[in-house]
Parts: sequence; C-alpha cells; structure tokens
Amino acid sequence: MIKAGIIGGSGYTGGELIRILLHHNEAQIDFVYSTTRAGKKLVTTHPDLLGSSEMTFTGTINPDVDVVFLCLGHGNSSKFLKEHHFSDHTKIIDLSNDFRLQRDAVFEGQTFVYGLPELKKSDIRKANYIANPGCFATTIQLGLLPLAKAGILGNDVHINAVTGSTGAGVSPSATSHFSWRNNNVSWYKPFTHQHLGEINESVKSLQSDSGELFFLPNRGNFTRGILATAYTGFKGSEEEAILLYKEFYEDAVFTHISEEPIHLKQVVNTNNCHIHLHKHEDILLITSATDNLLKGASGQAVQNMNLMFGFEESEGLHLKAGVF
Repeated sequence: MIKAGIIGGSGYTGGELIRILLHHNEAQIDFVYSTTRAGKKLVTTHPDLLGSSEMTFTGTINPDVDVVFLCLGHGNSSKFLKEHHFSDHTKIIDLSNDFRLQRDAVFEGQTFVYGLPELKKSDIRKANYIANPGCFATTIQLGLLPLAKAGILGNDVHINAVTGSTGAGVSPSATSHFSWRNNNVSWYKPFTHQHLGEINESVKSLQSDSGELFFLPNRGNFTRGILATAYTGFKGSEEEAILLYKEFYEDAVFTHISEEPIHLKQVVNTNNCHIHLHKHEDILLITSATDNLLKGASGQAVQNMNLMFGFEESEGLHLKAGVF
C-alpha cells in the first residue's frame, strides 16, 4: 500500500479524492491537509463520509508520503511547494493550472508532465511530477485529438461547452448562488478561457498547422458535468470518422465512442469520457461529455497515480453513473 497525502481537502476536488482513495486497493490516505479546518473531522465538511472515515484534517504534512495531491486554487500550488518540501521519492500530482503549460512545466529543477493519459501515457508512467489537465481542457481535447493525430484538423474549430456549478470551486461567488444559477444559463470568458492554452499545446503537438480554436464556455444550471460540442470541416464520411476515433482510443480505458447521441447523465459520477460523431454535409460535429470533478479533475488524478505506480489503470475508478 502506498501512502497518499491530500493538500486542500475541504474543496470539491479534495473531497472527491478522499472518496476515491478510501476505496482504493493499492493506496491509503496518510493525511488530509487544510489550513481552515485543521483538527476537525472530515465528516464535518464532507458529511457523506459518515461511517466511512474517522479521520481529521491536519495542519501539518508528512513529507515522506509516496504521493501528494495538490488541490489548491490556481497560483497556490507553486507557492505551497516553495514553502513545504517533500522527500525525493514523493510523487506530486497538481490539480491547479500552475504547471500545465510548457513554459511553466519546470519548477525548481523538476519537470511536470502534462497528465492526459490518452495523449501522454508512456510519459506519465515514468513521471514523478504531474500537471493534471483542466476539466474543459480534458473534455475538448479528447474530442479533437484524433483529428489532429491524423493531420486533418486544418480548419477552424468552433466549440461550445457547458459546465456545472462545481467547476467554479467551493467558494461562493455571484454566479454560483442557487438563486442566480437555478433556471439560468450564461456564457463567460468568450474565446479567452484559460484552458485554451493547454488545449492548443496538445493539439499543436500532434498537428502543427491545425486551425484556430474558437471556444465559448457556458455556465449550466446543474452541479456537475461538462457537455462540449465542436464542429469543423471534414471531407471524409461519418463512418470513416468513427473508425478514426475508435482506433485512436483503442487502448483508452475510460474514453468511449458512442454510435448514439450522448448526454451528461451517462458520465456524471464516473471517470469516463463519451464521444459521439455526426456528419452534416462537409461539417463534422463532435460531442464529448465528462464529469468535471472526476475525469476532469480527481478521477483523472488517480488514473495518473495508477499509471505512475504501475497499478491497474482503472483501480479505484470503477464508478457508477446515475442515469435516472
């Protein structure tokens, strides 16, 4: 059994990591760090853990654990690592955006590998430091990478994606209050969302002359999940596109191609990404769906941990969707 530490265990991603690791056959939680809840039981923040854990939050770290998950706000992971040091054998998986871009990947002499298993599996297996992808970035990349790999993503891509309120984090804001979010939909950060940087880097790594990405993110009136639609020019048939995607994801444990239109309930509470393809004249419509807190965050982090330690890739992630 490896020992895991969680930094920032009171938020949504930290809570999901706790829930997964409590039932992981190869890992056990050594500590859950929180500056605001130290000394309090986990169940006071995550009441669904009643009967599952008697652990308490701590304000100190164990520097000798095997793996540490950083579930901190963007910009805070690098600050935390400057102030706290772990042993040379401790692997680090960061869930913020601090180290995702190539320009930020090297930190104090260590290189963070971008942790999208469908793209970087062999590198992840050898890595000691992982930059976990963003939730929008994961969903959109999985929808586009097969086209880039084939070198046929030359046209501009128009992307529209809607996310649940948990994507904004646990701290309340004007647009996450129930009275505002309920029965409401709105866009934000049009064409400038921060996840575009990592999406573009992954796409360009497979096809340097790919078209421009126009991304419009939306806030949905639900709690979790991302449904993304992207469309671009495509000269082949729908059957050819489906074959292309199935071949690309042949060895992907959690990414699946559906021959029927997909919806969010298929993937919420799972680590899966479902993809559907639809051809209209010379336009290919790609729909991809994930759970933003699992495949888009904590589930993918555990998937990366499994790869880094040589465990079964799906260990701890056999989760059930609630489709009704």
